[in-house]
Amino acid sequence: MRYFVDEQSVVRQIWGKGDTILFIFAGAAAEFALNKAVDWLYFTGRLPADPLRRLFSTVAYARKIVFSEEAAALRAIDTMASIHASVEAKRGASIPDWAYRDVLFMLIDYSIRSYELLERKLSLQEKQEVFQVFNRVGNRMGLKELPDTFETWLIMRNDHLQHNLQQSHYTQDLFRQYRKHLGVLRYYILLEAQAMVIPDRVGALLRFRKGSLLKPVLILYKLGRIIKADRLLKALLLPPAYKQEIKELDLVPSA
Repeated sequence: MRYFVDEQSVVRQIWGKGDTILFIFAGAAAEFALNKAVDWLYFTGRLPADPLRRLFSTVAYARKIVFSEEAAALRAIDTMASIHASVEAKRGASIPDWAYRDVLFMLIDYSIRSYELLERKLSLQEKQEVFQVFNRVGNRMGLKELPDTFETWLIMRNDHLQHNLQQSHYTQDLFRQYRKHLGVLRYYILLEAQAMVIPDRVGALLRFRKGSLLKPVLILYKLGRIIKADRLLKALLLPPAYKQEIKELDLVPSA
């Protein structure tokens, strides 16, 4: 059977671990709030109405792509493209090409950053592998002006960070929604987690301080995985209503 992502790929290791996924989306949640095209996320109202539910639905699509055989993965990508086309038709406008690239670039960047934070440093070849998988997703969706190499992506990613982000009323509202749906304690844990994984440019725009109070806790968390205490910790970090979704986050064991 031919898979969209090779069974031995590091991408499966990254997207098969719940803690890595949570850091990917913690970082993306911070950067999404700054994106100049974030108004598109407000058009349907789904993200501000229930950001956690949106997180788990996005994870489901990503997982379908990463772990399915090729035909099923391509169908999932085509479905995503169709959903976006439908939203554009309803609004009577097109999502900017650079906004599509921004989302793709975030998935590449935060996949690498989160895995390195929680597991180990990736080799250049492994980083290229992450880039190639998500670039194939972008090409299938028909995204324009995608980079051909990981090195070109690094340049374009930095350019996007410099020119496509800004503080806005959407930024403030999204963070209010995060706090509302997580509760005060979990919200501040989110902020500390974001501080560990976001690029400097994102941290500066959000006025985050350098460093995170969670660093010592992260060491204990890694130790906790050895005795299988990490699932309990995930349950404490996310609301009880998402108990089943939390349980399903882990597909592969931690290194």
